[in-house]
Amino acid sequence: LGIAISEAVETAVRQPGAKYSLGSVLDAVLMHQTVIGLEAEKQLAQAGVEPDIVIGCVGGGSNFAGLSFPFIGRRLKNNLKTRFIAVEPEACPSLTRGELRYDHGDSVGLTPLLYMHTLGMDFVPPSIHAGGLRYHGMAPLVSHLVTKGIIEPRAYSQERVFSAAQIFLNTEGILPAPESAHAVAAVIDEAKRAKEQGREEVILFNLSG
Repeated sequence: LGIAISEAVETAVRQPGAKYSLGSVLDAVLMHQTVIGLEAEKQLAQAGVEPDIVIGCVGGGSNFAGLSFPFIGRRLKNNLKTRFIAVEPEACPSLTRGELRYDHGDSVGLTPLLYMHTLGMDFVPPSIHAGGLRYHGMAPLVSHLVTKGIIEPRAYSQERVFSAAQIFLNTEGILPAPESAHAVAAVIDEAKRAKEQGREEVILFNLSG
């Protein structure tokens, strides 16, 4: 993603009259994506349930924020105890191992500085299969909510993620994308924990593309 942003900015700069709008990471994009969470709110209301846990995979943050932000707003306004878990790959752990500081959103340094969790704009992750999660930074708003303890960051290995994807395929008949399988792995862990503790929990997660 960092390289793609750099390429796009360079192309826009060379084209007279061209405009470029980032499709991830920036807070405005996160707010745009909340249509996902707003739809999920209505679906859960129809089912008559509230989520105890909201889970999503994170690369730049827009996918996770799109699902979780409406529910985070409700937690803050109504003092709810909803938990929010953001799952990233161990190979590119910006939230769990990155620094919270100003950094460029691209790999060349053309974009404005963003205050975010980052592994550094020059960080090159290994060639993992979840290409959509191979990004050096994290959206400022997601980074802020992690710092405040509202979002719980979690990093999973590729082997663990693919195992979860296979379980999901065998039980649900749906093959999740490698990115989405990170969320699936956390869902399985939380469901097992609830079962062991004898608790019923409603878990909402985003089976993204």
